[in-house]
Amino acid sequence: MRPLFSVCIPAYNRGNVLPALLESILTQDFDGFEVVVNEDYSPERSAIREIAERYSASYPGRIRYFENDRNLGYDANLRSLVERSKGEYCVFMGNDDLMCTGALIAVASAIRRHEQIGVVVRSYASFDGTPANINQTFRYFPDERFFTAGPDTISTVYRRSVVIPGMVIHRDAAHRYATAEFDGTLLYQLYLVANILVEMNAVFLPQIIVLYRNGGVPDFGNAEAERGKFVPADRTPASSLQFMQGMLDIARSVELGRGVPVYRRIVSDIANYSYPILAVQASKPLSVFVSYWWSLARMGFGRAPLFHLYFISLLLLGAKRSNALIAMIKHQVGHTPNLGALFGGKKA
Repeated sequence: MRPLFSVCIPAYNRGNVLPALLESILTQDFDGFEVVVNEDYSPERSAIREIAERYSASYPGRIRYFENDRNLGYDANLRSLVERSKGEYCVFMGNDDLMCTGALIAVASAIRRHEQIGVVVRSYASFDGTPANINQTFRYFPDERFFTAGPDTISTVYRRSVVIPGMVIHRDAAHRYATAEFDGTLLYQLYLVANILVEMNAVFLPQIIVLYRNGGVPDFGNAEAERGKFVPADRTPASSLQFMQGMLDIARSVELGRGVPVYRRIVSDIANYSYPILAVQASKPLSVFVSYWWSLARMGFGRAPLFHLYFISLLLLGAKRSNALIAMIKHQVGHTPNLGALFGGKKA
């Protein structure tokens, strides 16, 4: 019998935190799932293999472990995970994150209560060090929402699918749209989400489904498709601009290829919520940060007043105080404030 979920883990290094991730998945109070691990030719391959084999022995038939014969990189590894998955839906997990208790039950319930679900948009929280140290929650709406297929839904879900842990997509639809065109963008999931939502619906869950671990060192830039675009263990201004350009390129490709008017709305939505994009480079020397801001503005984000307000806040208050202010606002509201002409779907 086909499982409902394939929990997909793109494994590259970070073997020290893999046991905690596997424990959080394998102890879910839900039977209809498998775990698929793709080890992507990392220096820690032998350690990751040992961990996967140990947990496979403890949970027979639950884990399927694969080793790529070369470093595919983030995007191609996601595509390989989709191809190898047997579930009706893929649930992606970052290789150092955690799944919350009851997560799979909550997602399964939403899928069963709504028709033709292609994407599940989850809420998540970030933590420092241990799960007890939650520093921020990411909840886009105060209640469950149903989104019908089409450009309105794509424009809302697109940016909210950048962070990978807990993201749920319809496996067969994702496999149908497989392409290597955007390898090296680190954004293959956005291409899948946008294409799937042309024809299928989405649902948003207000429950915290996964925990995102802060402070991990980025390993991107080792694979052939990523070299020259990203730098391992660093987030340079050039790599951040490359990342943002990838978001725009995929949006334009979907608009032209699928005939859905989403590009301008996606640019506007990114700009209205562009604080993290700016904050990631705020610690750089002033001249570098200003140049980075101006480059983003020229991409089209500068049309939004909030984009410039975030920049001024980072200049005057710094990242630490600006982060605290935004976290306080989100805590008071109970969810991320809805900004601009954001399509909010239908209350479920």
